Amino acid sequence: MDTTVFSNIELFESIRPEELRLLFPCLQAAEKHYTKGELIFRAGETVKVLGIVISGSVNVLANYYWGGSSIFGHVEAGQIFGETYAALPQQELLVDVAAAEDCSILFLNFDRLLTTCQKNCVWHHQIIRNLIRLSAEKNRSLSARMMQTAPKTIRERLCLYLSEQAQHHGDSHFTIPYSRQQLADYLNVDRSALSNELSKMQRDGLIRFHRNEFTLLRELELDV
Repeated sequence: MDTTVFSNIELFESIRPEELRLLFPCLQAAEKHYTKGELIFRAGETVKVLGIVISGSVNVLANYYWGGSSIFGHVEAGQIFGETYAALPQQELLVDVAAAEDCSILFLNFDRLLTTCQKNCVWHHQIIRNLIRLSAEKNRSLSARMMQTAPKTIRERLCLYLSEQAQHHGDSHFTIPYSRQQLADYLNVDRSALSNELSKMQRDGLIRFHRNEFTLLRELELDV
């Protein structure tokens, strides 16, 4: 396995490619490829591995009892998923994880990741520190998502989401990772109502957008 392609993965921060070549056999690393829409994890399963998106992206999907689903989360290249359930190996998945586009995933055995080997190598300790930091960042993102879906009106939800995206990108012009339907699912609103509100916000001079590319033209206020 060519470990040089993992140099930009945050989980492997401060770990050199030659060190990863020694570490991967210990972690039972395995790379797999998926096509768009293909399930990676299925609700009801238990998992013992952590996934890292090497290329492409994946969606975490919450399924409804009477059918249908909505996007609970989006995982981009370089990010991790599945660590919560891998840490609770007897807990069945409550969500599906599916390829949002063609993607490559690197899987690591979670127990092996948390248990240092007899060599007690420094880079194994480093990957554990990186995992704790990334898990904390994901918890922060989940809290932000809860805040974004808390307001009653669609405009307020959009204002919170788009403001957070601008802050995340460090620019008032940015691209979001969702299609219009996916954004509606993420914000838990009707797609047509979302599109109508986006058009109104553009007419009001608040934003400019084309597909999933947005520009904030002035500060978005929530008391609208």
